[in-house]
Amino acid sequence: MIIPTRNEAGNVGELLRRLVPALSGRQAEIVFVDDSDDDTPTVVQAHAAESPVPIRLVHRSPEQRSFGLGGAVVAGLRVAQQDWCIVMDADLQHPPELAPRLADLGVAEQLELVVASRYTEHGDASGLADRRRAAVSELTTRLTRAAFPRRLRAVSDPMSGFFAVRRADIDVEALRPNGFKILLEIAVRGRQLRTGEIPFTFASRFAGESKAGVLEGLRFARLLARLWFTARMRSRMGRMVGFATVGSAGIAMNSLALMAAMSFGVHYLWAAVIATEVSTTFNWALLESTVFTAHKPGAHWKRYVAFSAVNHVALLLRIPLLALLVERLHAAVVPANIATLLAVFLVRFAISDNLIFRLRRAT
Repeated sequence: MIIPTRNEAGNVGELLRRLVPALSGRQAEIVFVDDSDDDTPTVVQAHAAESPVPIRLVHRSPEQRSFGLGGAVVAGLRVAQQDWCIVMDADLQHPPELAPRLADLGVAEQLELVVASRYTEHGDASGLADRRRAAVSELTTRLTRAAFPRRLRAVSDPMSGFFAVRRADIDVEALRPNGFKILLEIAVRGRQLRTGEIPFTFASRFAGESKAGVLEGLRFARLLARLWFTARMRSRMGRMVGFATVGSAGIAMNSLALMAAMSFGVHYLWAAVIATEVSTTFNWALLESTVFTAHKPGAHWKRYVAFSAVNHVALLLRIPLLALLVERLHAAVVPANIATLLAVFLVRFAISDNLIFRLRRAT
């Protein structure tokens, strides 16, 4: 059990009162990943001393609380020791008694992901605080499923925070959570998982205050956009389009640097070398963060060195071509430089896609 908490001291006792009996007779542990500023850690530790089910506390200091609840779940996945990890909230809106059934269904049906859904048959979302939250939940669910129709065809509630996943079937280090919606990250990023659902009734919060708000809404919108863009980049053609888009911006940067160097009296061939240094770093940063966003081999600096090496080898080919265009064909320097950049585009993409930023196909 992975239970992220933030200021849930009033809920921990009731949660464990209901959850521990449900786990009786099973090989199980409960991991609280806590981002609280109240006495939640103290309450968890007090119950851990008396619990027949092992309870671990991972308390994150303020500087470790990146990516919100999703980041807390990932921290729990990193320390989990069981094959199946069940994620649920601490506010008792997720019925603790149902938690073991998620893993049971996964084992029985040889699934990899089991979602407790409010929107499948016999599910119920009536515990949402008011009509506005209910409408927002339904709208975001429809929007998300429309954005990823193939990936989420077996998931009626991608916004659910109550699910079980088989730890070995996901690459935890490839996850990039942001805010509440870690299930969406798991379901959409990486290979498609064999998925099942169990209906549940979403209850009212037992104690404390909801953490949902405008900030979480903005985080969700950013996450949805990032995942959608990443999905488009999974195909080679998509990555080529992304590479070309970044390359266009890089050509503009290269041209500006070329003209700037020449304005200081630098010879156009040396100016082309300087411009390559500038555009190489610019292109690498954009490719790393927008086009090749899945888990990649090697360290950042190693990919940069490799990418820079390719660009400098390409420069050795471009310099004679640039000189030929300018000296023999009397082309203007900037258009001629752009032509040489376009000439090596496909080679640079092939090397970048297959070697430097090679995506792990399992993810």
